Amino acid sequence: MGGQLTRDQQHYLQLMGITVWLDRNRLVAVPIPETTPVSAQSTVPAPQPDWEILQRQVAACTRCDLHRTRTQTVFGIGNRNADWLIIGEAPGAEEDRQGEPFVGRAGKLLNAMLAAIGLEREQVYIANILKCRPSDNRDPRPPEVSACEGYLQQQIAMIRPKIILALGRIAAQNLLKIEVPIGRMRGQRYTYGAANTPVVVTYHPAYLLRSPREKRKSWQDLQLAMKIYQETR
Repeated sequence: MGGQLTRDQQHYLQLMGITVWLDRNRLVAVPIPETTPVSAQSTVPAPQPDWEILQRQVAACTRCDLHRTRTQTVFGIGNRNADWLIIGEAPGAEEDRQGEPFVGRAGKLLNAMLAAIGLEREQVYIANILKCRPSDNRDPRPPEVSACEGYLQQQIAMIRPKIILALGRIAAQNLLKIEVPIGRMRGQRYTYGAANTPVVVTYHPAYLLRSPREKRKSWQDLQLAMKIYQETR
């Protein structure tokens, strides 16, 4: 894949922390696919009453012990008719306080990652494997994932996304029910559910903040996701 970067794409790649090099007036360090404007709307609207019922169920959930320590549940946010579903692992401390996934520095980086492929945060839907924060930001435990799994399954069924982007090892392994290391999951096309919804795996923004050299790999994953998405249209 090739082509020249627009100014906006240069800007958002810089926000991601990816250096763009100039060589004889051509940007050659980071390849970019030829993209077309992204439509975030699917043709089938999600049934609103079901969303309201599900959100109330999540807010009142006591299926695991995490309800004892949460400030509030983090249901998910975004366009309920989105083509793109972004799935993370679990809320952190700031998400627990605000009730919204991917806020703070990791949220800003996610916004930049989405913008680099022509998407705004409001166009996609963002959810987590868990709706409650594990204490001390530890990894989710299998019983907690099992207790919360049905909520995410219902969200996916109502959104009917055309592509899922799984952020981080925990999100990818629990969504796909595999134990493959994330380094080997990258660059692959997986599918989810009876609808065979395409799934692309990339690094979690929080990991990228700690390991900025991996941002180029994440950019490659985003390009793969866009390529697969365009093939579904």
